[in-house]
Amino acid sequence: MSLKTPQEYLDSLHDDRTVYYRGERVDDVTTHPVISKAAKHACVDYEMAEDPETRELAVVEGDELDGNEPYSRYFKIPRSNEDLLKRSSLIEASTARGKTLVPLVKEIGTDALFALHRISREVDKQYGTSYRSRVESFYQHCKDNDLTMSVAQTDVKGDRSGGPSNQSHPDYYLRIVKRTDDGIVVRGAKVHTSCTTNVNEVIVLPTRAMSESDADYAVAFAIPPDTKGLSLIASPYGGSPKNNFEAPLSADRKMMETTTVFDDVFVPWERVFLAGEYDFAGPLALGFVEYHRFTAVSYKLPLVDALVGSAQLMADMNGIARVGHVRDKFVALISYAETVRGLIHLAASRGQADEEGIYAPDAMTTNIAKYHFAHHYHEALEYVQDIAGGMLVTAPSVEDFANPEIGDLLRYYLGGREGVDGEDRVRALNMVSDLTTGEFGGYHAVLAIHAEGSLEAEKLMIARSYDGQRTFNFAKLLAGLE
Repeated sequence: MSLKTPQEYLDSLHDDRTVYYRGERVDDVTTHPVISKAAKHACVDYEMAEDPETRELAVVEGDELDGNEPYSRYFKIPRSNEDLLKRSSLIEASTARGKTLVPLVKEIGTDALFALHRISREVDKQYGTSYRSRVESFYQHCKDNDLTMSVAQTDVKGDRSGGPSNQSHPDYYLRIVKRTDDGIVVRGAKVHTSCTTNVNEVIVLPTRAMSESDADYAVAFAIPPDTKGLSLIASPYGGSPKNNFEAPLSADRKMMETTTVFDDVFVPWERVFLAGEYDFAGPLALGFVEYHRFTAVSYKLPLVDALVGSAQLMADMNGIARVGHVRDKFVALISYAETVRGLIHLAASRGQADEEGIYAPDAMTTNIAKYHFAHHYHEALEYVQDIAGGMLVTAPSVEDFANPEIGDLLRYYLGGREGVDGEDRVRALNMVSDLTTGEFGGYHAVLAIHAEGSLEAEKLMIARSYDGQRTFNFAKLLAGLE
């Protein structure tokens, strides 16, 4: 019952989980040449708890409400606007330490736990169930043992025009196929499941609102990743070999994504948090999104800072920092980054508590922040790439610079302004290329559009959350209408 060290976290991943990578069963996720990068990257959250410079942010020393033992701040249930702001700051700091890649092994799981706390209480009120006590027990288990968690929410969906119960086969959405005195048996698959190869628990949530005919699909629970019948099929995207010269951000860092298959998986009742209460599938999905989009924008802050800094660095090396159109691009990038930052801080400040005192960030402001980030991300890439130049994708290799016959020629000819030699300039270009092109840059670009909800989902939440009656009445008043 204490904070884990990075090594203790890695040791906790030694079990019988079923992981496949490129068709081969993975024996040990901590030594696999690709998946081990993800596990070691996730150590960031544990390193920050040990680092004197970040411990105060990363660790709650304990209080009467949450117990007297120190614990990871990620498990701090928000009970004030300040708690939300500190959570955002921690996520931002951990992502910066991860070179723009969020660890996400505690962030996303606690987003789900906060939503489950709020929604399970309402389910119990309406149905006389005991889900809240199960959620609290599971939360305490994760908090006391400093565990990592992934969230499996997005179903494979099949025909997107139909709901869960009217598909060509019944397993395009995860569903309950059997109920026993001891628990439930579930079947189906989830996609885009981040970090599942290297966590201690998998939390499953519904992906959408459901009707009465979808009751078997309205299910939420948690299981260890080595549960019988659970298979984690890891995506190979971004797994090609890299070196630190050409990929300084991503050579040693990775986030694994899995297709997560539940082949008649048994879940004991004490780990079940929703089982057929279809009218709460939507509220639970949205309750998770309220927290997770706040997390999402918080971990985008180092990314937008990196775009601003990359434009500054390349403009300086290329000798064009004072050129008019470059200054215009600086202003646009700064405005973009600081608008995203200001909005997510405002979302925390506007956050409100439920009747139990658990705070959630303001949904409208959070979604505006996420929409603004995603809507303008590719425009920001355009500015950075324009300033950097075409050598983002045509620069020579690390082996070329190491060759005694051509290395000095490259350093001489590929230099920039006075004082910048060719190797340093190519190192900077490679960082920007890693950030904005290729596998790592592509991963960021797709996440900008699809992760934590699409642009259309964010627009829907903005419209749903906005008090349009207030402004409508104000316009009538200005027009002199009753």
